[in-house]
This record gives sequence, C-alpha cells and structure tokens, in this order.
Amino acid sequence: MTFQTYTELFEHILHASDHQVPYNDKEYFDYTKLNWSRMNRWLKKGVLLPQVQEKIKQISEPQNWILITEPWCGDAAHIVPFIKMLADLNPLIHLNLELRDAEPFRIQNYLTNGGKAIPKLVIQNVAGEDLAVWGPRPAGCEDLFREMKQNQMPFEEVKIHLQNWYNERCGVDIQKEIAALL
Repeated sequence: MTFQTYTELFEHILHASDHQVPYNDKEYFDYTKLNWSRMNRWLKKGVLLPQVQEKIKQISEPQNWILITEPWCGDAAHIVPFIKMLADLNPLIHLNLELRDAEPFRIQNYLTNGGKAIPKLVIQNVAGEDLAVWGPRPAGCEDLFREMKQNQMPFEEVKIHLQNWYNERCGVDIQKEIAALL
C-alpha cells in the first residue's frame, strides 16, 4: 500500500466505532493513538541530514522499498516517517508499506532472531532481488532494548526508555544506517 493508504488505514482504526483485533484491546488502541501523534510529529518536525539527502538523490537505478510495519508498533511511529521522507527524495524509489499481520506475510522471510520484529525495510531492485534489509530499529536502540530485556525490565519502563532514545536521537541513526546500506 502507499503511504497515503497506510495513513488512511491508521485514521480508520482511530475513528472506527467497531474496533477489530488487536485494536479492540484498549491498551493497543491507546498506544496506536499515541503512535499516530508521534508519527505526525516526525513528519512535521523531522529533519533529514544533508549528507543522507545527497546519498538518496544519487540512487540512479529504480528501487522498491518494502516497509513491513503496523500502526500499533511503537518503533514504527518513529521510523516510518523518516523512511517515507527519504523515499520521497528520489523518484526512482517506490515505497510500498505492508502490514506484518496481513498477506503476503512477507515478514516470515525477514525474521529477527526468529521473531517478527518490525518495522523492517527491504530494499529490492526491479527484479525483486534484495539489495539490503534494515530493522527493526537502529543499532543503538536495539542494544538498549536487548539490555533492558536481559535485565527483565517491566515493559512500561522499556517503552519509556525507547521513547526517550528516539526523542534524543531525532532520526539521525535511522538515516545514517539506511544511507550506509546504499
């Protein structure tokens, strides 16, 4: 789906009178509302690094960027906007968003330590061959997440620490890591 279709789906979830699974769970729904705000904040205030912009603009062959995500994903609220802004810089990049929990279930081909962690960016050439895969989060954030998980930190605390990490880093790590793949 296009980014516009994804945002329309997101809005539908937020305004629907009958919430489908998993959004019928109040915690999922409330977190999704928060993710909507975070995503839109980054779309308005996120700044792309000049060197990363230049790298993206230098792509000279068509690429398909497949972004596997879900509206309920907290990491995606911080990452999807930057990937969208990067893809918009070059008309040779076609960005397609896919839901992790819907067909074609592409996430099965890109598991992280055996799990369906998202978001996951798959960069392919026009022949459908993978050029690079990135995700589910920047390396520094992933290290922090693993450390907190290993220390069995309560999930509420994990969410706060991850949120703070994303706010402090302002998308810089996301951009640099994706640029490095190219």
